[in-house]
Amino acid sequence: MNVIASPRYTAFEGHRMLAAGPLAEVALAVKRALANQNGHALLVFQDGTGQQTDLDLSGDDAQIIARHTPPPNADAPTAEPDAADVAHVADAVPRGRGRPKLGVVPREVTLLPRHWDWLGAQPGGASVALRKLVEQARRENDARDQQRQRQEAAYRFMSSIAGNLTGFEEATRALYAEDRERFAQCIATWPHDVRAYAMSLAWAAPA
Repeated sequence: MNVIASPRYTAFEGHRMLAAGPLAEVALAVKRALANQNGHALLVFQDGTGQQTDLDLSGDDAQIIARHTPPPNADAPTAEPDAADVAHVADAVPRGRGRPKLGVVPREVTLLPRHWDWLGAQPGGASVALRKLVEQARRENDARDQQRQRQEAAYRFMSSIAGNLTGFEEATRALYAEDRERFAQCIATWPHDVRAYAMSLAWAAPA
């Protein structure tokens, strides 16, 4: 059985990393830091997306933990059906009211007549052919999609915390040019924690 890891978060107090880990742990760390507030901004980012996350720190520690702990399997993705299984069910089960079988969701698709003609001539019909094409495209573009997501995550973080730091614009250009060496040069003077987190978001760890 696959275990779905819950998202992890990182909190910054100014340009210093305050805490990292599950949201509940980070929330408690932020609460304690607020009690000793020294004027620095406290920001929390979701690892992997770079998005800022708002916290509700009302109540005692137990309430904060409960509020920021996701329910079991909350992040588990819905299993995707195999194209052959879908085709088999589509042929064997009459169409009618009720929930679509195997998680299949009907939506409108607009194509030219020649596209419909080609799809209709494929084994299993248009729906199965479209699903196969989508899965093939996902596999072929997976690496590029992951890189784009990392770039967007790094840019969100940088915009929130490093927009006024020297080299921000140049670093942004290097980020989207996929120039890791240039990116590292542009952020070399940034505070260590900001620099390290930006690098971890922008590029996958070496294999």
